[in-house]
Amino acid sequence: MGIIGWIILGLVAGVIAKVLLPGRDPGGLIGTTLIGIAGAFVGGWLSARFLDRPVENHFFDLTTWGAAIGGSLVLLVGYRILFGNSRD
Repeated sequence: MGIIGWIILGLVAGVIAKVLLPGRDPGGLIGTTLIGIAGAFVGGWLSARFLDRPVENHFFDLTTWGAAIGGSLVLLVGYRILFGNSRD
């Protein structure tokens, strides 16, 4: 899967992470989108590095989507902890 595929996957993963963790984010829509893209890369790297489960080269692989969404959730929670309280 190329870089464009990871960016598209990250955009969708960011939206899914936002739906799973509703609330106001300090960065707004653009910040959440960038977190989704970064989360896709981080989730894929963590999956390959520590879980010995490399992501496949297929866009519709369940492991790839799980890693991207998981990475986005982790980064979104970390972002909220560091840069603002989303429950205000």
